[in-house]
Parts: sequence; structure tokens; C-alpha cells
Amino acid sequence: MGARLARWEQNARALTLIKLTNVGLTMLWGFAVTYVFVRLLPERDFRALLLLIAFNNFTVSAEFGLTNIIYARLRKFWLGGRAAEAGFRLEELGALFVGLLALILLATVAVVAALAMGMIPTQLPLLFLLFFLASALNVQILLAKRGLAAIDRNLLWEGLDLTRRVLTLLALVATLAGMNLLFSVAIQLALSLIAIGLAILILHRALGMKLRQWFAWRIGGGHMRRTYLGDVGASILLTMSEVAAYNAPYFIIAALTRETRILLLFDFAFKMGRALSTAVRATIEAILPGATRAFYSRDKAAFNAILRKATIMATAIAACASGLLLVAGPWLFEELYHGKAQVGIVETSMICIALLALSLICVSVYVQGALGRFTELLGRSIPFLLGSLALMPMTLVISRVTGGQDDVFMLLYALLFAGVAVLHTFSLRRLGRGIGQ
Repeated sequence: MGARLARWEQNARALTLIKLTNVGLTMLWGFAVTYVFVRLLPERDFRALLLLIAFNNFTVSAEFGLTNIIYARLRKFWLGGRAAEAGFRLEELGALFVGLLALILLATVAVVAALAMGMIPTQLPLLFLLFFLASALNVQILLAKRGLAAIDRNLLWEGLDLTRRVLTLLALVATLAGMNLLFSVAIQLALSLIAIGLAILILHRALGMKLRQWFAWRIGGGHMRRTYLGDVGASILLTMSEVAAYNAPYFIIAALTRETRILLLFDFAFKMGRALSTAVRATIEAILPGATRAFYSRDKAAFNAILRKATIMATAIAACASGLLLVAGPWLFEELYHGKAQVGIVETSMICIALLALSLICVSVYVQGALGRFTELLGRSIPFLLGSLALMPMTLVISRVTGGQDDVFMLLYALLFAGVAVLHTFSLRRLGRGIGQ
């Protein structure tokens, strides 16, 4: 059984298939959350929920890419026959686990304070708090996922995660049939905790860890501080930049205008981008085992061939998504937001351009992140951040002359992603040429 599972782990097609199935469920989940909550919550509470989701995006990303670092180091450790020169210690996993737990607790305290002070205006504070906790646990899920991926247990994780997603989706949809919304969210929270626990147990056994290593936080944390503080610093800055670039427009739009439509347009574009990046991540993660092996063995031809394949797959996914969006986008927008606004062909076309550019960005980010090239990625992220922060102010300035505030915003949004994609393309080409030099 173990040998058969190992063969399936090396099968990129099987891995891609199950990952894409999970992607489909992830996309469905994102839309289902909006579909359900926009119907069950008053408009004021739903608008507050959008801000809570944006804050949760900050929280999940505030693990500062440490799970990416752990993946890169544990992967090298695993491929190198667990050689000491790989510089990895098993105690790092325990130190990171407790560190991420502290992050979740800190963010929870912030949400409780925001609810108490009315900064997140809602009549359902307990529901919002449980929803935040269930979502924030994705921080620990990232650690479990990347830890298992690094030791070639991708299929085990994907099967576990697929089960979790199906059950949480059923619990959410059941609210439309009368299930209490608070009870549904509590079920989602419990399922996430169970999945994390099982994943950590698999990781523990596969690595032959001792129980005490999970609690040797000073040893693990001290080793992390001594051996890759530079990577941590670059990863922290990169994560802060990426999170702000993708999420800041939520808050800037809300601060500079009271027009709901432009906020919904951005939320729709954000959801489309999130769905696409999840699909692209699935295909890239399926080829990462081969890509990392080729990179660390300095097989330039094999690595570049994998990069070309990854780029073709990513752009093909984006092209298919864009085609579907052009056909069904207006209907989906109206259904998703319960008729509160409509989207036209101009805005939809701009989102399609952004999606095509995003697919190229994703290839670069996922491949270089797996190789620990955080400083290089940071250099590409800063222009993205600056452009994202300027989107809404520039929209207001330009629209005073041209009119059509929404169209201007979406045009600038598409141009921003196109420019960032060009930067990432140059970065990837340089990476492929530099192997073995």
C-alpha cells in the first residue's frame, strides 16, 4: 500500500486532478459564502462582513511566508536524504506551530476589540467571531499542507482537505434549508481543527519525530533565528507588501467613496483572481516536486522545460476562465450580489486582462517561493504595492475629467496587473538562465 501511494505521489497527473478538484471546491466555497451571507444578513452586516473577510486575508497572510520558508528548507532536507548540511531541525515545526497559534490569538483579540468598539458594526458579534476563527485557522492549515507537501505526502493532504471542504460546504448550504447559521459556522470551525490535527499526526509519524520536539520552542526558534533570519526578514516584507497590494483597495475604496458598486466590482475581481490563483497554484504545486528536484540537481534543461509547461498551463487556465467570465460574468455578478449592482462588458473585459496577467505572476511567485527566493520576489512586489495603493486616488482624479469612475478604476486595475506580470516574466527568465552558473 505504501509503495502504491508513493507511486501515485510521483504521478503529476493524478496530483493535478485531485488538486483541481479541491480548487473547484475552494471556488465554490468562496462564492457560496457570499451567496448565503448576502441573503441571510442585513445589508449593513454584509458590508461589515466584507471588511472582516479582508481583515482575515491580512491575518492568514500575516504568517509572513514562514510556511513557504519551512517548505523550501524541509523539501531540501527531505530530498537530500535528511543530510545535516540541509540546515533544518525538526524542532522548527513546533516553534512555527506555536508562533502561528499566537498570531491567530492576537488577531482574535483585535477582532473582539473591533466588535466591542463598533468598528465592525454588526448585531451578530458571536457569529462574526466564530466565522473569523474558522477562517483564521487557514494559517495552521497552510503549515500542515506545506509540511506534508515537502515530504511527498501531497495526496494524503489533498484527500483530507477535500473531505473537510465537502463537509463545510454542506454545513454552509444547509443554512438555506433552515439550519442555524451560528451552528453551521461552529461545525466549520470544528472540521478545520480536526483536519489540522490529523495532518500534524501524519507529519509527526512520517518524520519520525518525538513528542518533545513539538514543545522544544526555544531550540527550534533559536535555530530559525540563527540560520535564516535574512530569509525571514525578506519573507515578512514580501508578505506585508503582497497582502497590502491585494487587500488595501477594500479599505481605500470604503474610505474615499460611499458608492457600493465600485466596492462590489473590486470584490468580484478579487474573488475571480483568488479563484484563478488557487487553480494555478494547484497545477504549479503538482509540478513542484519535479521542479525542485531539477533545480537542486542543477538540471537546467529539465527545470526550464517544467517552467515552460507551468506557464502554458497557467495561461490556458486564465484563458478558459476569461472566456467563461465574458459569457456568464454579468449573470454571476447579479446572482452573487443578489441584484444589488450589475457589471458591464467593459468591466468584465478589464477583469479578464487582469486574470491573464495574474496567471503569469502566480507561476513566478509559486515557483520562486518554493525555492526560497524571497528577496527577488520582494523586488517585484513593491511596484505592485505602490500601484495598488494609488488605484483609487488616481481613479478619482482621472474620473473628474473623463467621468465613468467605475470604468476608470477597472482599467487602471488591469494595467497594474499587466505591468507587474512583465516584471515577473523577466525574473523567471533570469532564474532559468542562471542554473548551473
